[in-house]
Amino acid sequence: MEKIKWVINRMPKSADTCLSIMDQARVKEARNFHQSFPQYSVTPLANLSAMAKDLGLSHLCVKDESYRFGLNAFKVLGGSFAMARYIAEAMGKNVGELTYEYLTSEAFRKEFGIATFFTATDGNHGRGVAWAANKLGQKAVVHMPKGSSKMRFDNIAKEGASVTIEEVNYDECVRIAAKEAAETRHGIVVQDTAWEGYEKIPSWIMQGYGTMAEEADQQIREAGIRKPTHVFVQAGVGSLAGAVVGYFANIYPDDPPKFIIMEAESAACLYKGAVRNDGTPEIVTGDLPTIMAGLACGEPNILGWDILRNHADAFLACPDWVSARGMRMLAAPIPGDPGVKSGESGAVGMGVISALMKEKEYAELKEALGLDETSNVLLFSTEGDTDPDQYRRIVWEGEYPSVPEKE
Repeated sequence: MEKIKWVINRMPKSADTCLSIMDQARVKEARNFHQSFPQYSVTPLANLSAMAKDLGLSHLCVKDESYRFGLNAFKVLGGSFAMARYIAEAMGKNVGELTYEYLTSEAFRKEFGIATFFTATDGNHGRGVAWAANKLGQKAVVHMPKGSSKMRFDNIAKEGASVTIEEVNYDECVRIAAKEAAETRHGIVVQDTAWEGYEKIPSWIMQGYGTMAEEADQQIREAGIRKPTHVFVQAGVGSLAGAVVGYFANIYPDDPPKFIIMEAESAACLYKGAVRNDGTPEIVTGDLPTIMAGLACGEPNILGWDILRNHADAFLACPDWVSARGMRMLAAPIPGDPGVKSGESGAVGMGVISALMKEKEYAELKEALGLDETSNVLLFSTEGDTDPDQYRRIVWEGEYPSVPEKE
């Protein structure tokens, strides 16, 4: 069985200019926007007390994004807020004026007109952009990489978007979307990765993700837990990871949690950058095969990367069995704990924490991170069963098994 690869972050620090993207005022602005939606509600935080005891932790909490806006994933938070910020800027308005009620009104459509929002996606981000465009009376064009799930394709198409599955990987789909947007009148690329010259919209997307982080922070305190000591967050391009780490680094500047970044092994560009250890991001090419479709991204978001190089404590490259184990553990919890329906990209944190706490080959990493019976661990289950057939094959039929080494 392939092992989890890991590296402690010892990269040189930068000027840390990107941390301000996730300051409290900007996150609050995004959450206020999301709260204007009739579909908005705070998603659950599953407090897995029995699992924490079994693993030797004080607390284990899982933010369950399968309930987000009825879309089964968190991604809509970023795409919708970025679209609102773009529209506000184009109209010379403050985004605080752009409530859901106004954006879905006939008055708005007459005043703003129609734009076309282009994006690339494995499924969840594209569905969020398509859903938001549909609600706002706008157009969406979505490109998906080779091997994308038909169910995820169909869910995007149901929102009225123009969707294609291309014979290239995710990063090439990003380039296709950007090129088409540049060639289209009122065309805008809404992508959760950033590159030189394309940074404003990705920063807004990251701020949109801050709604989820702020909810989780408040829910932890409401549960009587002072703060998380360890935050495990998965990464594709690093937008989510940068957003979550940036939020908590801003909230707890003097005593931040330990931040552990997890990637699919086949697309572990952030891990490879940390191994390189000079602060320069790495790029992974090829088809990037993994069941964690949402993490199959080989080119880092330069904004997220800058936050992570300054604040992450460790980077992990995870084989597929790690996520599969996490899916099964969350679906079949210890008696007394709530179940969480977590998809392939959502459950990797559960698989990682179980391996670190139970398997002797990760004892060195466990010790380096200070994981013990005093630890309050926060995980983010970023999607539900967005591919129900694959979810059942893994959870019901046992695909991608893990057989841990016995003590």
